[in-house]
Amino acid sequence: MRKILTNVLVILVLLVTGTQKLAAQQQAAPAPPKFKMSSVYYDEDWMPLQYTCGTANGASSEVQWADPPSGTVSFALIFHDMDAAPAKGVMDVTHWIVWNIPANATRLPAGVQPDASPDGIQQGKNIRGVNGYQPPCPPVGTKPHHYIFELYALDTKLDLPAGSSRVDLLKALDRHVIGKTSLVGIFGQGIDEKAWPWGVAKLPEE
Repeated sequence: MRKILTNVLVILVLLVTGTQKLAAQQQAAPAPPKFKMSSVYYDEDWMPLQYTCGTANGASSEVQWADPPSGTVSFALIFHDMDAAPAKGVMDVTHWIVWNIPANATRLPAGVQPDASPDGIQQGKNIRGVNGYQPPCPPVGTKPHHYIFELYALDTKLDLPAGSSRVDLLKALDRHVIGKTSLVGIFGQGIDEKAWPWGVAKLPEE
């Protein structure tokens, strides 16, 4: 009987020790890198003028990203105005939608032209019905608007033709998003940029 009890105690000690070691290993395991994106301005900073309607040829800014989740097959991007909803609709203003960005890509260059498809990407309709970038252009003198880039990591390449709408894209994204990151830019017309509490983003030097 004593021998049986001794064996039971030994087994219990081994089980407890093994559990403690496993817990210690799990706690020591490094957290996976966070999927993130960046541009020429900081998150929630003022957008440089050349990427808005403040210039005659406002173009898309470069956007970069890093550490997408494992298993990413492609990326999709939606750029929209969080503070405007035409005709008080549910959907806010769509400025740019892009999909089938290759999994090995880490950036979209500045100045992507409408209907262009570098590296096989597809562009869809913005608020004006153009397949490309629509520069931010809030009403003069109103509060600055928030414009958000939302980048989705997908587990598939989308079977969606160029010229599709944002609604079409959102439907295609359903059940295929394995990661998401975002970046917000702020812009207003007739606003004293120097009085803006976060200042104005400076472009990187050439």
